[in-house]
Amino acid sequence: MNKDNIAVGLDIGTTKIVVMIGKKNEYGKLEILGVGKSKSLGVHRGVVNNITQTIQSIQQAIIEAENDSGYKINDVVVGIAGQHIRSIQHSDYISRPNSEEVINDSDIDSLISQVHKLAMLPGEEIIHVLPQEFKVDGQGEIKEPIGMYGGRLESSFHVVVGQAASIRNLGRCVKSAGLELSGLTLEPLASADAVLSQEEKEAGVALIDIGGGTTDLAIFKDGIIRHTAVIPFGGNVITEDIKEGCSIIEKQAELLKVRFGSAWPGENKDNEIVSIPGLRGREPKEISLKNLSKIIHARVVEIIEQVYAEIKLYGHEDPKRKLIAGIVLTGGGSQLQHIKQLVEYITGMDTRIGYPNEHLAGNSDEELSSPLYATAVGLVMNSIRNNTKSATPLVEMKKEEPVFEPKVVIETIEEPEEPKIEEKKETTENKIKKSFFDKYIEKIKEFLDNAE
Repeated sequence: MNKDNIAVGLDIGTTKIVVMIGKKNEYGKLEILGVGKSKSLGVHRGVVNNITQTIQSIQQAIIEAENDSGYKINDVVVGIAGQHIRSIQHSDYISRPNSEEVINDSDIDSLISQVHKLAMLPGEEIIHVLPQEFKVDGQGEIKEPIGMYGGRLESSFHVVVGQAASIRNLGRCVKSAGLELSGLTLEPLASADAVLSQEEKEAGVALIDIGGGTTDLAIFKDGIIRHTAVIPFGGNVITEDIKEGCSIIEKQAELLKVRFGSAWPGENKDNEIVSIPGLRGREPKEISLKNLSKIIHARVVEIIEQVYAEIKLYGHEDPKRKLIAGIVLTGGGSQLQHIKQLVEYITGMDTRIGYPNEHLAGNSDEELSSPLYATAVGLVMNSIRNNTKSATPLVEMKKEEPVFEPKVVIETIEEPEEPKIEEKKETTENKIKKSFFDKYIEKIKEFLDNAE
């Protein structure tokens, strides 16, 4: 197996941490070699707020993934999100010294590196510089300028910015867990890779990734990323609302949400009731599913309205910017019953649930096709894509081969032992010879002494 094709994605979420190891098979599909999952401790709304707990959670997921796959993980591509993320539009240009030469990769790299030097607000750092459309000597609407002649190369960029401290904390957690950080990817971009088709990106689509701590948005049009946003609310806020509204503990609230939760109260009848065991011998508590749905509905409406405000900010109502493919929902929150219908009702846009199974190999575990793993699958795909461009692989792993281990052990024991035994024999023989000679000398000395 060619290790260069193997990649690892690390999704550090608010509720869970997922480590996924994969490679592309001969059909170009993603074959998952191993998955590790642990409860996320120390992350709040996508931002690390407890370094030690986060490191422990990462290590736990890494060990599980390594045991599952039989590979040693060294490098990972990490997803980043959080309310500190923001995006800006920027245009820049370079003047080429020789317009008689065709534009190549180095020219585009020079332009991108120039954008990386942009002055940001204090404490901010650029995460992504994503080219949108190029202009060559004033000629616009060029998606691929490589191979063209021109003296002035200009482009519009989508620049993703985050808090430097949050980025460094994330990097420190990864390195302290014994891994190398080979790349950072904005989580909605990773999810988009996993669940969106190229046709949808061309037609115009809004990806909404409803996670535990945040809801991420990525808008594509004409195959180009146009807008990104992170809303600081997710599934955990819904759980918290249920906990407060029903006066139950968080664990019970989460179970209620997952098993009986619905975003559309009209679907539940008044007499539908769930009984929850009481605490420490107390009587069971009865909860109306209609009331439960009303609590969930109120919060989901708030989240979707904030996302829709971002879609309007992009300019969706402009005919040229219309998102023909509508909305794609993914992430754990997209599994809530009737959320698709609610999103369609609020936005008036066609909506579907996004599953990452389109890119997965046919023999993949069915669980991995869940929207829960969309970001992790996207991170692995992102890592593979970067890997093919570099001479040295991003992820270098050694597969343990138990079949050969006994042979190696036997050889290492047998070979050194023989000379050691021989050496011991030689030394003992020398000692015998020396002791015999010493005794002989002593006897001669005694004989001479007596003779005197």
